[in-house]
Amino acid sequence: MSAYVCFEDRVRGGLYGLLVGDALGVPYESQPRDAMPPREAIDMVPPPDFARSHPDVLPGTWSDDGAQALCLLSSLLDASCDGQGVDVADLARRLRAWLREGYHTVDGRAFGIGSQTSRAIRALEAGVAPEKAGPATEAENGNGSLMRVLPLPLWHRGSDAELVRDAMDQSRPTHGHARSLVCCAVYCLWARRELENDDDHDTFADAVATFRDIGKSEPSWLDVLDQHVRPHEAPTGTGTPYVVDTLRSALMLLRTETSYEGVVRGAIALGRDTDTTACVAGGIAGIRYGFDGIPARWVEALRGREVVEPLARRLRYERPMP
Repeated sequence: MSAYVCFEDRVRGGLYGLLVGDALGVPYESQPRDAMPPREAIDMVPPPDFARSHPDVLPGTWSDDGAQALCLLSSLLDASCDGQGVDVADLARRLRAWLREGYHTVDGRAFGIGSQTSRAIRALEAGVAPEKAGPATEAENGNGSLMRVLPLPLWHRGSDAELVRDAMDQSRPTHGHARSLVCCAVYCLWARRELENDDDHDTFADAVATFRDIGKSEPSWLDVLDQHVRPHEAPTGTGTPYVVDTLRSALMLLRTETSYEGVVRGAIALGRDTDTTACVAGGIAGIRYGFDGIPARWVEALRGREVVEPLARRLRYERPMP
């Protein structure tokens, strides 16, 4: 970290970093890499000749990524206690309210809904227990639980092992496969190390080492880590919705870019799942560079800040800062 960023600014930066990244990526979503504008032209409002995705959505609007992250944050603030523990049933109710009622959306309607999340919510409505609602076959490893999980380490005050447990628990209502669970856990440990970091050491490597220690009692977790996440390899990413690729794309960007702006523009330049890659990478970048490291023009262009600010204030005052 090139300059000291206070803890409070990192927490706020993480929350706004994921929302700004998500909103920035919405107009480019699902388009191939070779269709992306030059990096310097990637902005909340794309170039006039760019064929926007979601043309009926106003620039600066977060998608399902940001809405679900706010569902998790509000659930943690309202239904959990002692700085740890996820009330999975409460989270599931809020996810249903997001999809059916527009809860924590900007304009009162959900959009950008992943097929796996949609199936999981139908299962919840059919009476499946939240802990078992998330599809769990190998083919069902989208990034829908990874994109929303960052509020957990921003709020959490328990041990690393408890953070791992809670990261996995919040995934289960929509994404139950071990790869999704492990990616959420490693990402949360990574975010926690970024929150604590003052000396430019490798926070992801620290997170992986911690996860290995915690996972000694669950060898299947370490199999997923080594065979699929592959932290021993140089990170590469292609911006797809596959949960492992999203995590590796974020890691690649955080290791090659030197600013929040560079990270999220680099995420969008990958094409494909632009809003989620920019959300996941942008959340870590927001922690690393702090709220003041997010370009003010993008924060000002973010719609729905009246929804975010009450939650951000509660997070500030209800989470004791070190």
